Parts: sequence; structure tokens; C-alpha cells
Amino acid sequence: MNRNHLVEKQLAILMERYPQLACVRESIRRAYEILEECYSSGGKLLVAGNGGSAADSEHIVGELMMGFKKPRKLNREQREKLLGVHAEIGKILAEKLQGALPAIALDGHPALNTAYMNDCEPLLCFAQQVNGFGNPGDVFLGISTSGNSRNVLYAAVAAKARGMKVIGLTGEKDSALRELADVCIQAPETETYRIQELHLPIYHCLCLMLEERYFA
Repeated sequence: MNRNHLVEKQLAILMERYPQLACVRESIRRAYEILEECYSSGGKLLVAGNGGSAADSEHIVGELMMGFKKPRKLNREQREKLLGVHAEIGKILAEKLQGALPAIALDGHPALNTAYMNDCEPLLCFAQQVNGFGNPGDVFLGISTSGNSRNVLYAAVAAKARGMKVIGLTGEKDSALRELADVCIQAPETETYRIQELHLPIYHCLCLMLEERYFA
């Protein structure tokens, strides 16, 4: 099954389950293409949001860093390298480790974030991590139901300056994040909880497409 077919298959399933997302089909596809280019070049994803969007950031990282629907068994070369380091421990690792797509949620470093917020500037804590973790070719995914969360916007600007691509995940209203992003997926709702209800199937679709691509 070729790559384009796998992408279209997951998009078709998403549209069947959530017909209201037809208006963002193309932006989801473009976001996938950016992520695929990143991972194929050895890059990583940085994700940030506030409140429920911070929880979504952690959720996305969980789906990418271990098996989502597939077991993601290590290939023979990876298993042999582990066994070559230590026969007993390597055997356990070779059987239990799963393939991963590198992703980091920027809300998940409380010592660093609280130190930076206390010593420097609270709204720049995500931008500081982008400045430290980010490399050209990486991707920053900013999640904001309004699209105007200042800490997410600062991180997006830092990401662009680092040569990264930026994906926005927002509500339907135009926003500052939409203007900064290479692609912005604007869930067609205006109330926060309704936007968040649509964000989950959108990012699940992206994770499923990436898993199909790299762990088929």
C-alpha cells in the first residue's frame, strides 16, 4: 500500500466519523507532510499548549514515542546492537522496546520551567526550550484554542528563527498563530471545550498516518 493511499485512508476515516472536519482536510494533509519531511530527515517534534492543550501535548507525545495501534517491534539490526552490548539485558530490551518518533512536550519540565519563570520571564518558558532543543528541520506544534496564547506565540517565533517549521492547532477564528504558522488547522468551533473535542481526533489522525508511514 503506497504512502498516499495510507494518508487518504486515514483522512477518509476521520471525515466519516467527524464530517464537520471536512473544512480542515487539506490543512491536516499539509501538517502531515511537514511532519513526514521532519521525521524522514531525522528531526523531532516539539509541542506546547496551556491547560487542556498542555494535556493534549503530552497525549500527542505518548502516541508518537511508543506504539499507538501497532506494536512497533525493533528491527533485526536494532536488536543485534542491543544484544552486542549486553546479552542478558540486551535480550530484554530487544523484546520490549518499541520504535519511536522523537517528540517532546514543553510543559513537562517543571524544574526548568519554574526556574526560568522565576528568574527570567514566565511567558518565555516555551520559547527558551525551543531555543535549546530546536534545530533546523524540526517542527514546533503550537496548540491554542484561541490561537493567541502569548507563550505559544513566543515559542513559534523562536522556532521560525531556528529554521523550524510551525504547525498551529486552533479554533476557527483567525489568530496570530495562524499568521505565524506554516500551516494552521482551525477546528471549526469557537467555544474552548468544543474546539478541544475536535483537536483530539485531528491529532490522532496525524499520529495514525505517521505510524502507518514509519512502522507499517
